[in-house]
Amino acid sequence: MRPIVLSLFDRTGVMVQPWLEVGFECWIVDVQHAPGVRHEPVAAGHLVTVGADVRHWLPPRRDYVAAFAFVPCTDQAVSGARWFKDKGLAGLAGAVQLVERARDILEWTDAPWMIENPVGTISSYWREPDAYVHPWQFAGWEADVERENYTKKTGLWVGGGFCLPDARPAPPPHRDDIHRMGPSEDRGDRRSMTPRGFARAVFDANRRVEVAA
Repeated sequence: MRPIVLSLFDRTGVMVQPWLEVGFECWIVDVQHAPGVRHEPVAAGHLVTVGADVRHWLPPRRDYVAAFAFVPCTDQAVSGARWFKDKGLAGLAGAVQLVERARDILEWTDAPWMIENPVGTISSYWREPDAYVHPWQFAGWEADVERENYTKKTGLWVGGGFCLPDARPAPPPHRDDIHRMGPSEDRGDRRSMTPRGFARAVFDANRRVEVAA
């Protein structure tokens, strides 16, 4: 069986796309997917979409080469700090629980792993991130540099031998339009979408095995 790349709280699959293109089997897990497990051959690889709550989901016993988690930031990002009091301790406790569950699963894979989250309260209740990044720092990994030439300060918590990606920055000025998105039903999803340049930079830094023919 092919080694697995696992991505938790992943609705779009952008993070695993570079791995799919060279033949890896990639599992993306998110409560927004249709319930159940769907297998789909994609490019040279194999995409498995899992519709499940990560708090109650168990990953398969397989070999893993990389693991990621994009924990929802609704209840702990500083961009929403003015609503913290209204959300109360239940919202904060739920957010911390998701981070803890993600870390447990990622460490269990015994693979290089990364948790991504905007600036928030994780650093207060766990530890400081290993790095802060912006999308513009990796926009040069994509042909359309200007598409991701924007600011969005994001923390990265890593482990298992994960290598931080090399930057290929876009030239200034860097847009801040993501912070001024108008209200919409999918605003949260659009704001949290993984930058393609960042995904390719992470792949380049952490791909250490070839897929068996």
